[in-house]
Amino acid sequence: MTLPQELAADRVIAVVRAPAVPDPAALCAALAEGGIRWVEFTFTTPDVTALLRRATAAGTGSRIGVGTVLTAEQAGRAVDAGAEYLVTPGVRPAVAAAPVPVILGALTPSEVAEALDLGAAAVKVFPARAFGPGYLKDLHGPFPGAPLVASGGVDAGNAAAFLDAGALAVCAGSEVVTPSLVAAADWPEITRRARAFTAALG
Repeated sequence: MTLPQELAADRVIAVVRAPAVPDPAALCAALAEGGIRWVEFTFTTPDVTALLRRATAAGTGSRIGVGTVLTAEQAGRAVDAGAEYLVTPGVRPAVAAAPVPVILGALTPSEVAEALDLGAAAVKVFPARAFGPGYLKDLHGPFPGAPLVASGGVDAGNAAAFLDAGALAVCAGSEVVTPSLVAAADWPEITRRARAFTAALG
């Protein structure tokens, strides 16, 4: 299956933004137990490439990628560390050329068109909460079938609405993976939150 097909089946990417991740493999396992198999570490976490290597070496079965990728240099480091996909906060042509699937960030119709022209595996509509599910539905007017991922302010209360509006998947952030829970290695609570989030998708 292609990345969009796999992502559509799983429907959720957990975005990890934390100043430190003591055990990235255990975090991936906790999320997977709660029903979230896709994990996006980010370049906002120091030494993220080391985390990627530890997580991928553990063979958790999760789909592990890295986000907040802004440059070709970062993309190269992420791929070398084992990232299966990359995510950007906006349209980044240099990152789009990476040898793994790239989910390019976009907001306006022009940016969505550019991301698709650059060969994005999917387009992350960010910040999704600011515009709501209706905006995502409207984007599918000129871009029918475009693989759009809702990100930014998506929670258990609105995630199903974004999927109903045609989102390929949604990104779950601090509602599921909070920096304090990660720092405390409270994997059971992260599993509980992941399970609650996925249950809300219907």
